[in-house]
Amino acid sequence: MTTQAKTHNWDLIERMLHEVQNSADKPFAPRLCAEELAQALQQAGKPVANLDSLKAEAGEYEAKLLAAGFIEPRPEAEGGNGENFILTPRGLQLLSMIDSSFPGEEHPREVLDRHGLAALTPEVFDSLAPRATLV
Repeated sequence: MTTQAKTHNWDLIERMLHEVQNSADKPFAPRLCAEELAQALQQAGKPVANLDSLKAEAGEYEAKLLAAGFIEPRPEAEGGNGENFILTPRGLQLLSMIDSSFPGEEHPREVLDRHGLAALTPEVFDSLAPRATLV
């Protein structure tokens, strides 16, 4: 029997990173990102198991992305209000790797998935990012 390693919800993370980019002068709302993703999945005919757990996952990702240096508090001069963020260079790299609007986005996600939950740790991500974007 084979078991698949737990991986990240790249669609949710992508949606959250785009929201970070657009969050000047307004609070960052990861739970709203989860609701929007659930609506998009339902409209596409894909099941959404549990909206509450998806919202909780979004909150966990906010903390993880902040702690791992993918996002940081938005400076007041750039519309920061203490409740919103900007993407760091690492966050921009992650978004460019997982952005579904670019053709061929699945391969970088697969590279990240091979490293399971460790893919978002700074050491692992920083070693993977150059390889994932070159292929």
